[in-house]
Amino acid sequence: MGINCMDEDIQAAAARLVRRLKEGGHSITVAESCTGGLLTSAFTDIAGASNWFNQSWVTYSNIAKVKELGVEQETLDKKGAVSAEVAIQMAKGALLNAEADIAISITGIAGPGADDTKKEVGTVYVGIASNTWANAHSTKIGGNRGENKIGFVHFALLTAIGCWDDAMAKAEANRKKLEEIAAENEKNRLKFEVERAKREAAAKQFAPWQDESWSGESESEESKESIGSQVEWE
Repeated sequence: MGINCMDEDIQAAAARLVRRLKEGGHSITVAESCTGGLLTSAFTDIAGASNWFNQSWVTYSNIAKVKELGVEQETLDKKGAVSAEVAIQMAKGALLNAEADIAISITGIAGPGADDTKKEVGTVYVGIASNTWANAHSTKIGGNRGENKIGFVHFALLTAIGCWDDAMAKAEANRKKLEEIAAENEKNRLKFEVERAKREAAAKQFAPWQDESWSGESESEESKESIGSQVEWE
């Protein structure tokens, strides 16, 4: 697949993701490393991007990842910059700093060399983070530096769409479950009210003396007079 064709794929995938964002009034941010702003460009090529896109980061060096996105140096030392852990931390850092609803991060090896890592050229990790979940996905693309960068962005967009759809499906299932629970609780409440009314009616039927209870306020005039007539004053 050529670069021009992949560019069209990127534009189409970006548009698909943006439609999902706009439906719910959500915003997105991006943290890129090896793609150098290519994903950001795909988003800002869409008219009206300022309504759902505020800012992004190109943290090409490890120092920038730590300083700008809060990636832990220990994670970089242990896992390397091209790893699931770093991808997630990059996404979380961007999400927090941009105050967005979803973040995408990309960290990979575009080539032509692999520098000081043992990971193969074409390896990429994409992090996706929201305010309630975060995960990372990886793939390997075979191509030159330019093709890999474009392939990384396309993979990131498709991954974000998949994660978004999964999250929305789970949220909808959870909403329906909560509605079912609420309906069941209301059903039980109404049943309890009906049964309580029946119990009260039955208790009243078998205890007629309750209707004839003495209130202490109905003394007859005769009793008042009889009490008063027995008092003698000296």
